[in-house]
Amino acid sequence: MSATTVTSTLASLNSLVGGLFLLTAFAMVATRQTRGCLQLFIAQSLLLAASAFLLGAEYHTPHLYGVGIVDLISKPILVPWILNRTLTREVYAKREIDQVLNIPTSLLIALAFAVFAYFLTRPLLDAVAPQFRGANVPIGFAALLLGAYTLAVRREAVPMLLGILAMENGAFFVGILLARDLPFIIELAVASDGLIMVFVVGILVRKIQHRLGSTRIGELATLREGSASPPSPLPHDGSIAPERQNPKAV
Repeated sequence: MSATTVTSTLASLNSLVGGLFLLTAFAMVATRQTRGCLQLFIAQSLLLAASAFLLGAEYHTPHLYGVGIVDLISKPILVPWILNRTLTREVYAKREIDQVLNIPTSLLIALAFAVFAYFLTRPLLDAVAPQFRGANVPIGFAALLLGAYTLAVRREAVPMLLGILAMENGAFFVGILLARDLPFIIELAVASDGLIMVFVVGILVRKIQHRLGSTRIGELATLREGSASPPSPLPHDGSIAPERQNPKAV
């Protein structure tokens, strides 16, 4: 096979991976189960790593191989392990995720975001060099918007966390094409920050669920201090106030 044929085949495979990547973003908007949302995030992270490997082979960039390896270890493996270690089974046992809008309306809004991302990035792709044109930019930007929408409409802590991580996946799906010569040590630093965030949020969600029996963000308002009235002060003459006297002594 000639070099042109190999490059064309790798580009076609990367476009296929990009289509599946965007499909997982739509599925995360449509799913109503926490465990299903986590499984879709794992699949999306695997597709992100696959795109990094394909772009590394297409452009002969060893940095992208390192990015793919770091992403393959941190997101599909370490993030679910940390969540399973820090959260209780009751968090995943809930049948439906509480969110503002229903599924059909959310899918229509998600479709509008995807179309908006395509028309927004098209002039940018026409202005850059041909080697930076590809499916990663519009698909990654659309996935970033869908992750932000998921974060906005969900009312459960864990799906909101997965929405933030999906936004990060969308940003990196764009970054591996535009900044493919960037050293993978930056991806390692961002991955460690993401793992620390998942660990901290997992601990907080476990404590909130143990205290309130729910992971709804709105329930955090019940954690504020109660408005208990202060005790009545003693009179200046040292006698006991009438409302604080012992009724048996009367």
